[in-house]
Amino acid sequence: MAQRTRSKLREPREQECMSRMKNFSFTTLMTGIAIVFCCGVGSAPGQSSKTVAQAAPAQQDQGVSDQDIQMLRKNLREQRRQVITANMKLTDAEAEKFWPLYDQYISDLVRINNTKYDLIKQYLQAQGNLNDAQADSAVKQWIGVDQSVSELRLKYVPAFRKILSAKNTALFYQVDRRIQLMIDLQLVSALPMAEP
Repeated sequence: MAQRTRSKLREPREQECMSRMKNFSFTTLMTGIAIVFCCGVGSAPGQSSKTVAQAAPAQQDQGVSDQDIQMLRKNLREQRRQVITANMKLTDAEAEKFWPLYDQYISDLVRINNTKYDLIKQYLQAQGNLNDAQADSAVKQWIGVDQSVSELRLKYVPAFRKILSAKNTALFYQVDRRIQLMIDLQLVSALPMAEP
């Protein structure tokens, strides 16, 4: 009975969290769609990226500038912070210590993700056509980014744990990971497949 009551108490919070995540997901989806249309990438089922490249040369010339990418990334960071804020329910004392550490964590994450965005930019410029050396290098760099992000998360666990309870630390990492997965899903779904 007590467990059933606890799960009923959690339901509104979980529903609220899911609602926020869906709103964030929708915004991220729209951002991904904007990337596809601005960059002139992506293709209809059965259509190769070469066909898209031939069909829309004017769009490719416009492309997305570094400034556009930086603005997009800034917007994503702001949305990420809003979702974290809405889900963490920090006390004033926790918030005072958490947000500077969070900003430092995000700053380190941005530095790592610079490599990811450079890879995406290079890949889009090549229109998915990579020679063997470029393909090998891209795979290693992408895996390196994933590994560096995992190492960064591990590095920050003790620091967040000094500020937050174990459960709040777990909640932070859970929400942060979900957000990153949604962003990554939108980014990679907007890219044309590599040409064999």
